[in-house]
Amino acid sequence: MNTAALYHRTESEYAYLYEKDHFHIRLRTQAGDVAQVELLSGDPYTIEGDKWYENGKEMRKIASTNLHDYWLIDTHEQTNRMSYGFHVTGRDGIEVFYSDQGVYPYDEAFLQEASFYFRIPYIHEIDAFKAPEWVKNTIWYQVFPDRFENGDASIDPEGTLPWGDKENPSRDDFYGGDLRGLINRLDYLEDLGINGIYLCPIFKASSNHKYDTIDYYEVDPGFGDKETFKELVDKAHERGIKIMLDAVFNHLGWHSPQWQDVLKHQEASKYKDWFYIHNFPVDNLGDLTTEELENVGRVNYETFAFTGHMPKLNTANQEVQDYLLSIAKYWIEVFDIDGWRLDVANEVDHFFWKKFFKETTAVKEDIYILGEIWHSSQKWLNGDEFHAVMNYAFNDNIENYFLKKIITPSRMVSGLNAQMMLYRQQTSEVMFNLLDSHDTSRLLTKAKGDKELVKSALAFMFAQKGTPCIFYGTEIGLYGEMDPDCRKCMIWDEELQDQEMLGFTRDLIGFRKYYQKILTYGEIEWHDVRDDEQLIGFKRTLGNESLIFYFNQDKDDAFLDMLPSEAVLSLETATVHYDNQAVLHENGFVVYYHVDTEAEKRMRTEQKRQRTKERMKRMKVLPSHLVRN
Repeated sequence: MNTAALYHRTESEYAYLYEKDHFHIRLRTQAGDVAQVELLSGDPYTIEGDKWYENGKEMRKIASTNLHDYWLIDTHEQTNRMSYGFHVTGRDGIEVFYSDQGVYPYDEAFLQEASFYFRIPYIHEIDAFKAPEWVKNTIWYQVFPDRFENGDASIDPEGTLPWGDKENPSRDDFYGGDLRGLINRLDYLEDLGINGIYLCPIFKASSNHKYDTIDYYEVDPGFGDKETFKELVDKAHERGIKIMLDAVFNHLGWHSPQWQDVLKHQEASKYKDWFYIHNFPVDNLGDLTTEELENVGRVNYETFAFTGHMPKLNTANQEVQDYLLSIAKYWIEVFDIDGWRLDVANEVDHFFWKKFFKETTAVKEDIYILGEIWHSSQKWLNGDEFHAVMNYAFNDNIENYFLKKIITPSRMVSGLNAQMMLYRQQTSEVMFNLLDSHDTSRLLTKAKGDKELVKSALAFMFAQKGTPCIFYGTEIGLYGEMDPDCRKCMIWDEELQDQEMLGFTRDLIGFRKYYQKILTYGEIEWHDVRDDEQLIGFKRTLGNESLIFYFNQDKDDAFLDMLPSEAVLSLETATVHYDNQAVLHENGFVVYYHVDTEAEKRMRTEQKRQRTKERMKRMKVLPSHLVRN
């Protein structure tokens, strides 16, 4: 056994309170190296009297990657105090005691030492990561306001183009999409099954994308006004649809009054400490075009990337903190928004985000706080900054397999599991899953126009833990390269929409909603992963209910037999059925629903057995070796 591969870290994603009376403990071992893991745990004050280390509790292997296996136990201590270590048995027969002090022989001389154990001094519910419950039931729809629907031509910005005038829009184009247009299409979204709208920025700004904020307190006049936005929120809420706003607290826009004051007064500006200015006079780039400003290179002030018209805010400055926090609370208090999506969240200091979390959740306890982070994000997801991030790092594995075709099925599974094990279970349940957005090429373009491949990739994403998001227009076949091309005008002429894709998306959303509990809480088992045949089979199981998925990415047909006779077909594409066999064509997938009545009986029996053993152990009726789990 490779004992150097044993890894655990207390009070982290390896040891956390999932919910009351359910404390999760994980252990990481080398892949394929360990045969069994037992948790040795009990109240730290009773180790001498109870000798609880003699009664190991078996841990389950819940995930594997190409490097590691992960083990889990859902446990509880009635006193809420816990000391614990691990009894690890290798496939080579070696047994060790893994503890806070390292790896030791599995011998009572070490097991009885109280100081050797990992320690949770007291399990406080208030410290547990808590995510808004409603997010788990939400299907998001991302809207880029200027391109969704022009509902009020009277407020169109100067130079607004006819709707859909260009097949490939540029960075400077305006098409007049607005809040009234979105209100007009709420019935469409409700019919599609959407119950969450993620709105790209609506605040006053000079660009069509609005990530160069001028005034956070005002709706951009090209989109409408505050009264219209309030109407949108109210009418959405009447339909059971949540509204999440997008804000950039990393930087301001060139035309913001604060930055303009710096340009005018330079070192005498009262806002000079709001930004990261290296020296004066500050470079004035006002004569550059939008394209030129997108990549100006190094200037004498900090910016977002090398985008000269987006000067970076100094969020360590108290005045900046007060300003931004007042904005965050204002839109919750006055308009009752349901979430904040935070742009460039990884470039803002953790100190600020902790204050942001505390103050916004004090206003609305179940506000959803989502950070834009494209990489692994443990530091932001400890329960005091964000509830979730845009789960690009997780979904990159899906894209790399289904769309880019650069990894094998087993490597995709390894990557998905590795990302999942970075976070607490309740975090994964509300992670924001997406396959395209305003910052990427569109899904149909990534799939090189293959609509069946788009369906498979979407269905696979919808089958994972987390809350899924559809970029506007994906459901009717919009395509587009990287921005600005991905930000095309929505097509509303039904004859030009892909009605078959629209119907599939509606069915997929209905499937996700109907089986939400299994897909959110159910365990995952990758029971049939074939690299040589490009076939992926997995189960999502909750209690005695299972969803059984198969995806075929091979050019040859895949043949499925030995399916449970009682399984009910739930969703499929490119699939043929006869007798008790299914045939999946290339890019085909199928989902079955199955109820295992025997599993239910076994579960009740096992629960009764465990209760009996616990009762007898408390009564000290049986010797310890007979009450081992």
